[in-house]
Order: sequence, then C-alpha cells, then structure tokens
Amino acid sequence: MFFYIDDMIEFSENVISYCTGLDQAAFEKKGLTYDATVRNLELIGEATSAHT
Repeated sequence: MFFYIDDMIEFSENVISYCTGLDQAAFEKKGLTYDATVRNLELIGEATSAHT
C-alpha cells in the first residue's frame, strides 16, 4: 500500500513541476507538457485503484 502512496506523491510532484509558471493558455499550447501531465494524472488514478 505504501508503495502506491509513494508513486502518487511522485506523480503529483511531476504534475506540479510541469505546470509551474504556466497559465492555462500556455499549458494547452505545450503539447508535450499537456500530454505528460495528463499521463501522470492517469497514473495517479491507476495507483488509487491498484489496491483493490
């Protein structure tokens, strides 16, 4: 269980680092940043359901 929490923290930190300093318009224009952020959010969701 703690393994998944560590993963979720890491994925959350990734999202924060990718988005820091960007407003919504800039974020949406940066395709790789957008994709990486969405993927990390997906990974958080997968980690939350992995224990069931």
